Amino acid sequence: MNIVLIGYRGAGKSRVGKLVAAELGMTLRCTDEEIVRRIGCSIPSFVKKHGWDAFRDVETEVIRSMPPCDATVIDTGGGAVLRPENVAVLKACGPVFWLQASVDKIVARIQTDANRPSLTGAKSFTEEVAEVLADRLPIYGAAADRAIDTDDKTPEEVAASIIHYATGKNCGRIVAT
Repeated sequence: MNIVLIGYRGAGKSRVGKLVAAELGMTLRCTDEEIVRRIGCSIPSFVKKHGWDAFRDVETEVIRSMPPCDATVIDTGGGAVLRPENVAVLKACGPVFWLQASVDKIVARIQTDANRPSLTGAKSFTEEVAEVLADRLPIYGAAADRAIDTDDKTPEEVAASIIHYATGKNCGRIVAT
C-alpha cells in the first residue's frame, strides 16, 4: 500500500510525509524532487523558460511512473491534482489524504520560499494564494479520500491521523525526524 498526500503548497505535505514514512518504515517519494531531478534545474527556472504547461507535462510523467503498490508515501506538488489523469493514477496508488490549510497559514509558511514560483504572476502573494486555493478546493475535495486540517495541529498530530486512517493503528507518539 502507498499513502498519497495532496494539498496546496505549504499545507505540510513534505514534513508530514517524512514522519509517516519513518513511522511506517515506508519510502518517501516527493514528486517535485523527482521533477527537479528530471529537468536538471529548479522548478521556477523551468517554469520561467518553458511555462506551466510544460511543467505539468513533466509532473504527469513523474506521477505515471509511481508504482501501484510498494510501501511508499507519495508527497505531491500542490497542482498535481489539476489533471484528471494524475488523480486517477494517485487514487490507484493508495488512499489520498488532502492536507488542508488556511490562506493565512499557507502564506506564513511559504512566503519566503524562493523555490515556489508565482502561479498567476500578477497579484500580491496573499491574493494569489487565496485565489488559487479557492479555485482548487473542489478539485482537492474530489480527489481526496480524507481531508485533514493542518492549521492547528502539529505535523506529528497530522501524521498520526494519517496513519490511523490508513492502517487502523493508533500512534501514541511520533517523533519528529
